[in-house]
Amino acid sequence: MHNFQRIYQLHHILAARSQPVSHKNLEQLLECSRATVTRTINALRDYFNAPLEYDRERNGYYYDAKESGVFELPGIWFDAHELYALLTAQQLLEQIQPGLLGAQLRPIKSQLEKILASRNLNNQEITDRIRILSMMCRNKTIRHFQQVASALLQRQQLDITYHSRSYDQQTERTISPQRLTHYRDNWYLDAWCHKRNALRSFAVERIVSSASLDHVALEIPETELNEHFATSYGIFAGKATQTAVLHFTAERARWVADEQWHPQQEGKFLPDGRYELCIPYANETELVMDILKHGVAVEVIAPETLRHTIMENLREAQEKYLPRKNGK
Repeated sequence: MHNFQRIYQLHHILAARSQPVSHKNLEQLLECSRATVTRTINALRDYFNAPLEYDRERNGYYYDAKESGVFELPGIWFDAHELYALLTAQQLLEQIQPGLLGAQLRPIKSQLEKILASRNLNNQEITDRIRILSMMCRNKTIRHFQQVASALLQRQQLDITYHSRSYDQQTERTISPQRLTHYRDNWYLDAWCHKRNALRSFAVERIVSSASLDHVALEIPETELNEHFATSYGIFAGKATQTAVLHFTAERARWVADEQWHPQQEGKFLPDGRYELCIPYANETELVMDILKHGVAVEVIAPETLRHTIMENLREAQEKYLPRKNGK
C-alpha cells in the first residue's frame, strides 16, 4: 500500500470512531508493522496538522474534535477505484442531453459536484488535470439502444435485423434479451436466439432494425448465463473447452503479471524470470488478437491448434513485408 493511501485509511479509522484505537488494533486494521503504524501516525500529525492525540489511560489514539472541530484531509483523497467511478459517472452525466431524465439527474450531478468540491476540486480542474481515455471504442450511434433496453427490462421478445461483421451478412432474428454487457467500451446484448435455439451475443450498434413483440421473453437461469458468457474468454462466449498456456519474456512479465485476462486465469513466474499465463477459452478469435499484440514477447506453448493459428498469422504478416517483385 502506498504511504498516502495508508494515511488516508488511518484518517478514516480515527474519524469513524468515538473511542481511542490502540496501536495494536491499528496494526491489524492497516495490515502493517508497528514501525509503519508509528510512521503513519507521525506523518498524519506532522504533515497534515491532524488533531491526533494519545490517551494513556485508554491506551489509544483519537481525534481531539474539541480543539479543531471536524478534521478533513486536504486535496485529492480518493483511491484509484473511487476516482475512476466518480469521474466516469460525471463524464457520462455531462454527455446526456436535456430530456425526460433532466429533473431526476440534476440532484445526482449536484451531489457529484459537492463531493469534488469537498476535496478542493472544480470541474475545470478535473478536465485540465485528469483524463479517462476510451480504447477501441467504436464511434457509432446506437440507434436501437433504447428499444433493446426497454425490451430487456420489460421482459419482451424482440424481432431484430442484425448485420454480422464476421460474415458480412444481414439476418432476421427473434430473440429473448437476457442482459446488456458493456465490454471494452462497447455494448453487447446477451440473448436467447430463437432462430439458432442457443445463447448469442449481439453488438448493439450492429442491430439494423428492432421491434418489440407481445411475447414474453424466455428466461434463462442466471447460472446458465454465467456459465456461457463468463467462463470463456472475452465476448466470444461458450463453455471453456481448452486452456491456452502462454510464456512471456522476463521483461514483459513485469506488466502481464499484474493483468487480468480472464477471471479463472492462473499465472506463475518461471525459474528464468519468464511468466506463464494459463487462460481457459472456447473461441480463440479474440484471444489470438490479444496474443499477437505482444509480438515476440510471448510464445504459445499449448494447445497446438492455437500455436498453429498464431504461427499462420505471423507468417502471413511477414509475407506482407517481404521485398515486392516488379515493384508490386
